[in-house]
Amino acid sequence: MAGVSKDPTLELEREWFDAGAQLVIGIDEVGRGAIAGPVAVGVHAVRAGTESFPEGLRDSKLISQKKREAIAAGIDGFGPGAVGFSTALEIDEHGITAMLGAAARRALLALHESGIDVTGAVILLDGSHDWLTPALRAPLDVRTRVGADRDCASVSAASVRAKVARDALMLEAHGAHPHYAWASNKGYGAQAHYDGIAAHGLTELHRTSWIKR
Repeated sequence: MAGVSKDPTLELEREWFDAGAQLVIGIDEVGRGAIAGPVAVGVHAVRAGTESFPEGLRDSKLISQKKREAIAAGIDGFGPGAVGFSTALEIDEHGITAMLGAAARRALLALHESGIDVTGAVILLDGSHDWLTPALRAPLDVRTRVGADRDCASVSAASVRAKVARDALMLEAHGAHPHYAWASNKGYGAQAHYDGIAAHGLTELHRTSWIKR
């Protein structure tokens, strides 16, 4: 097994390809801990025989916005993918764990509808907790791995997809709600965000059950 490092590889994906898998789909989330905006889940498919991935690819938290956007612009050459979202209202109503699963299911459905047969894939989920399986209507081969966003290229790519897509939504939301500094904090609980809440109250994009006032 590949060890955890800052630079991802395809070593784990190749182990599954060598065992007969034709497709590995990496999954990672962005925005789990934010107090405003959706949670985003990226999925990225790598086909058997893939030997390389974009230069500079890493977990989205470890690279700059400029580099993330540059990698995202050409990432389809490494494999197809999609991003699913769950809204702040859904998170308030159903909880973050269930809505991580719902967002991932939406992303997998989008990938499937684009022509990628996800049913026979190995699904690689970052972390130790399988929050995806309870959201599925039919079982998939879901594997968990702590640190997969750092050391597995499929999951690093999913992370970049999710981060770029969610950041774009929060930048757009900043234009409509400039008082919360979402352009810089992307909906996380920075002081400027809390100052905006104190002065202007909550919006429809806030996870109201998460905010103590």
